[in-house]
Amino acid sequence: MSGNDYIKFVTEQVVSYLDQPAEERKKRKNNPKTTGLSNRWFGVLPFVLKSIRKKAE
Repeated sequence: MSGNDYIKFVTEQVVSYLDQPAEERKKRKNNPKTTGLSNRWFGVLPFVLKSIRKKAE
């Protein structure tokens, strides 16, 4: 996957999220099945950073 394809994919995901009504976004945010949104969009990197931050505390 080239860099342009990746940027296009991320842009599409952000736009589709922003096009949803506010109520729908709140429902998705409170749903435990979809709380890993950052992991779904950016892979394991947010999880690793969160783990390192917890260990440092």
